[in-house]
Amino acid sequence: MTKFDDTGAIDLEVVRRRFRLDEYVASLRARNRARTTVTAYESDVRDFALWATAREVLDPENVTKRLLRDYLVMMHTRGDERSSIARRRAALRAYFVWLQERGVIDASPAARLSAPKPHEVLPTVVGREQLDNLLDADWGDDVWALRDRAVCEVLYGAGLRVSELCGLTLSAVEWRTGLLRVLGKGNKERVVPLHAQGLEALQRWRDQGRPQVLGSKVPVDTLFVNRRGGPLTPRDVRRLLDKRVGLGHVHPHALRHTFATHLLEGGADLRVVQELLGHESLTTTQLYTHVSKSRLQAIHRQTHPRG
Repeated sequence: MTKFDDTGAIDLEVVRRRFRLDEYVASLRARNRARTTVTAYESDVRDFALWATAREVLDPENVTKRLLRDYLVMMHTRGDERSSIARRRAALRAYFVWLQERGVIDASPAARLSAPKPHEVLPTVVGREQLDNLLDADWGDDVWALRDRAVCEVLYGAGLRVSELCGLTLSAVEWRTGLLRVLGKGNKERVVPLHAQGLEALQRWRDQGRPQVLGSKVPVDTLFVNRRGGPLTPRDVRRLLDKRVGLGHVHPHALRHTFATHLLEGGADLRVVQELLGHESLTTTQLYTHVSKSRLQAIHRQTHPRG
């Protein structure tokens, strides 16, 4: 059997087998990598394997650094974003390290492979006035208003990723102390405090709203549910924010950015913020110090006589 089927097209199953893609994906899952990471890495390695096969490179043992460089150049030429190219490079580096660890190849051709440096994009921070309008508005006392307020208070008050919020359970909340046990990336658990207003909003949703809409489609321990009777999803959260904010769009992740920035502006230690956010690397958290400096510079320019 060759790399082509009877129509002359590349046979994807043959390519997957030659490049051991299913084995690689299984190893990622075994290491508890996040589902989004597994999906992205599988897609990135598959796309490269198909591209290489079309150029008569039929297995990973014959991949060279020159071929990988040509692949990066091709993506750059067709106009791919720098961040996308950098992510695919990271995926390929991890893949070839995996092959090397298993003795499939002697050395990784992706070692020291350079890629365009992604443009640094500063996180979006929600303005104080907009944040106050969102959290302090009179939303009413209907079931969904109780849920929406609780969702927003937790996103900003605990700095959770939207996926982490959607995965919260009743048993993950220490209702007396206001601590949340959060399952983050790589199934790593961390404990995050929630302020009194946020805990009160959660308790109102738990006692007055949730019992009215909890259906048989969700596990009994699920904290947040959607209008269809299922578990709350990230898309549901984006929709509820669009509805509540109105014309001033706020992305769910912006509330997490704002949480981190406000802590740093208030004097919180960078490593404490790193732990609260669940960042594996301190470098990721340091991005928020640039946000704070940018805000300070803007205030200085606007208010100082010689700004």
